Amino acid sequence: MHTRKIAVIGLGYVGLTVASAFGQASKVIGFDISKKRISELVECNDVNNEVSRSELESADILYTMNINDLSDADFYIITVPTPVDRSKRPDYSILTTATNLVGSVLKSGDVVVFESTVSPGTTEDMCIPILESASNLKCGVDFGVGYSPERINPADNIHTFKNITKIVSGNNSETCELVKNVYRSVVDAGVFTVSSIKVAEAVKVVENTQRDLNISIMNEITMILHKLDICMSEVISAAETKWNFLPFHPGLVGGLCMSTNSYLLAHKARESDCYPEMILAGRRINESMPKFIVDQAITNLIGLGVPIKNSRIGILGLSFKDNYPCFHDSKVIDVIAMLKRYGAKVMVHDPIIDSELVKKIHDIDVVNLDSFTDMDAIIVAVAHEQYLDLDKDNINSRLSSSKFVMDVRGILDKNIFNETDTRYWRL
Repeated sequence: MHTRKIAVIGLGYVGLTVASAFGQASKVIGFDISKKRISELVECNDVNNEVSRSELESADILYTMNINDLSDADFYIITVPTPVDRSKRPDYSILTTATNLVGSVLKSGDVVVFESTVSPGTTEDMCIPILESASNLKCGVDFGVGYSPERINPADNIHTFKNITKIVSGNNSETCELVKNVYRSVVDAGVFTVSSIKVAEAVKVVENTQRDLNISIMNEITMILHKLDICMSEVISAAETKWNFLPFHPGLVGGLCMSTNSYLLAHKARESDCYPEMILAGRRINESMPKFIVDQAITNLIGLGVPIKNSRIGILGLSFKDNYPCFHDSKVIDVIAMLKRYGAKVMVHDPIIDSELVKKIHDIDVVNLDSFTDMDAIIVAVAHEQYLDLDKDNINSRLSSSKFVMDVRGILDKNIFNETDTRYWRL
């Protein structure tokens, strides 16, 4: 067991999961700048549904916005987000603010661990100098720094924080051993030590870049097969019978990690005079998927004799991931924007997102499913659990005479439409 007093900075889906795990064993300080988030967590309510009420009730966590409370800790875990800007370059403003904040309370003997995803070299080149400047202390002499990439998969009840191997590193062997012991106290799957902070940083961006590229290949093949009138879903089902086929599926790639991590690596590559051709090619393909889906929708509606302007199109699901309420960088939002530019009247339903927040940020109204009447098309964009039981009668009753269904996620049985006049399309 370790004797460190832990503080977690940033209580999003990563930070809260980490704080809850440590809070089952000892007192943890949970810091966030959002008053709304702190108020919700005090009531043991995680709007992301990542940590259950019972887990929060049993965790010993002090939720706070008071910087002074952080001075009671000596082991800081920074888990704030690291998005990219409109030019697809890293935006580390949230990270630098959090690092400065921790530096202001840093004491001799403390350890700071970063879990925020960054390009290799960022912790040592940017974060450590900020800590030193804010604290007037020296890394490696007065305090230690580690990096442990987060590997949490939102809305996944199987691959959880405690049973995913934790990668750890430190600025020296002593710090690395300390970081290893702290995480090992709560991670049942154990820890894996790497030789440097840079290696640990690279692990995260490589994991997600590889997945991003694999999906981009399937997306490109999907576009090709559609030209050949071949169903990609059927091809994948058959290909899975071969032992070494990797069953990646085509789709909209958005969210907190995959749509940004590739850009973090690509940015670092360009700084190092390398041009990441395949990484950026994969990104271009995945970024083009909303347009592909919209093009298919328009082509099919025109084929059914439906004028695009003022056509009624219903979208089922807005979040970037199945059964997860976050809509950050959801590519469904891009689909909606494109359809509206063509003059379509788009209606959106999502049973788990914060509709008020969607309205505030994107000016999109999220409606009740009962509002889906006389629709020219219904697009199943996200495979929320609530949509898995949709049957042909439920769907057809909401459609106009055109009867067109787009199943982006492939959750419907296409055979149920065989004896109907509904046109069915899927990736």
